[in-house]
Amino acid sequence: MLSYHKLGEILLEKGAIKEEQLQEALAKQKINGRQLGDVLLELGFIKESDIIEGLGKQLNIPYASLSEGVLKPNEQQELDKLIPESLAREHCLIPISKHLNSLTIAFADPLDLVVQDNVRRMTKCGVNPLIASRNDIEEAIDSFYGKRDLLREVIEQTRTTTGKKSGKSGNLDLNELVKKAEEAPVIRLVNLLFKQAIDERASDIHVEPLEGGMSIRYRVDGALYKISPPDEALLPAMVSRIKILSGLDIAERRLPQDGGFSLTVKARKVDTRVSTMPTVNGEKVVVRILDKASVPLDLKQLGFESADLEKFSSAINQPYGLVFLTGPTGSGKTTTLYAALSQINSPRKNLITVEDPVEYHLEGVNQVQVRPNIGLTFASGLRSFLRQDPDIMMVGEVRDLETAEICIQAALTGHFVLSTLHTNDAPGAISRLIDIGVEPFLLSASLSLVVAQRLVRCLCPKCKKLYEPDAEEKEKIGFQDGEKFYQAGGCKECHFTGYKGRTSIHEVMAVDTELKHLIWQGKSDSILKEAAVKSGMVTLQASGFSKIRAGITTVEEVLAVTGAG
Repeated sequence: MLSYHKLGEILLEKGAIKEEQLQEALAKQKINGRQLGDVLLELGFIKESDIIEGLGKQLNIPYASLSEGVLKPNEQQELDKLIPESLAREHCLIPISKHLNSLTIAFADPLDLVVQDNVRRMTKCGVNPLIASRNDIEEAIDSFYGKRDLLREVIEQTRTTTGKKSGKSGNLDLNELVKKAEEAPVIRLVNLLFKQAIDERASDIHVEPLEGGMSIRYRVDGALYKISPPDEALLPAMVSRIKILSGLDIAERRLPQDGGFSLTVKARKVDTRVSTMPTVNGEKVVVRILDKASVPLDLKQLGFESADLEKFSSAINQPYGLVFLTGPTGSGKTTTLYAALSQINSPRKNLITVEDPVEYHLEGVNQVQVRPNIGLTFASGLRSFLRQDPDIMMVGEVRDLETAEICIQAALTGHFVLSTLHTNDAPGAISRLIDIGVEPFLLSASLSLVVAQRLVRCLCPKCKKLYEPDAEEKEKIGFQDGEKFYQAGGCKECHFTGYKGRTSIHEVMAVDTELKHLIWQGKSDSILKEAAVKSGMVTLQASGFSKIRAGITTVEEVLAVTGAG
């Protein structure tokens, strides 16, 4: 039995109510016999969250708030398999995390010991209870289970057709694969899979065979998360359906294949790239979603600091020269390339690109797809370009000496050339090119600018929280008194990740006279970097720290992508 006087004292101590309000509520409680919290709510003296937090202190149970990101289930632990949605909704509870044999669960009524006992017996785990408001838990349930059961209606229909425990799918003959791939439930399932991925801003869909099951995952803002998969018996039919759409050979299941197709979603065209890979458990399919509407083609939207944007814009508007973008796969280099081409595109200029693959089609730009199987490589395409009277050339990637030399010769003979390299930072582009055989004197004469970049996740503006950095973080980022720092929260808007969208951090190295001289001398990356910083280059880490100070991202994100820890 709860001591309502004690609850009142807690609320008084917390400053949530005044003494006269408590006395009025207690007097009314004597008349109607209702719980003190309900009376306080009815009188409008307090918010529900204050009562729940007060009850938590009274019961010595931690309070979990949706707005503070505590009701954020661990995405990697498949908690929905331990606590089904029906149970969560019936008893208004949400699993948060699992450690060893202990489950942390938020309850609207943590005093319902029968429910806790049922959960213990069902999961074979101990229970660490939290207390949360009913509204917060219901919203968390909608987001958590909704994300994993986006395809629930169609999946349940297909399970009804195939049987819930169908076991291994076995080897289907070609005719049966085609027939199943063209069945209405499979078509609906695949269509909904793509639609939901686009609505979720996913960049990739992974359909993977597992031993004893299958997995479907979306990549959103660089991170993969699972959705509830259908019966594994549908895997061959789903893979065949995607292969049919992509123009691939559904009979070939032993070798990797690549293809693609286009679809229309909400009156806009979305392209896809499809890759299949045979694994020991069956064929895995990865679909890259190329939604041009989601790609910012304005350089001002790419996260450049004003001084760096000015350097970059100045370099790409020169009539000749060589500009490189560097970074690992998935660092946003292609997006920056396309944004640069969009800015300098003009009817007065002849723009040609050679890419592998052509990800987005740009109006007014002649784009060429590399086809090594017929001899159309980066190098052979570039040689042909020079006979096409180009003003501006974009090369998807410099992979060998021949391609690098043609780019340099083009830059030295009055053309502007854009390309990419895989290096850790901007000065690293110099040593990389010299390593593949480029002469330093040619590089110093042709190179105008190198940009290194990374992508960091942006804090969700609706739930980010202020916090005080610890001593180590203060030292790393050069903390100044009075500066505000934020950390990830978690809300429905960001699917309880605390992040929504991504932005770039950059290291822009303009190749001035001093750097040209150092390159010609074959100096090391460290010497080049030191000279570039003296000339005003902002390093990747410093660029990231400026995003932290602006409240855009977190220390963890910046240190993760810059390799500093």
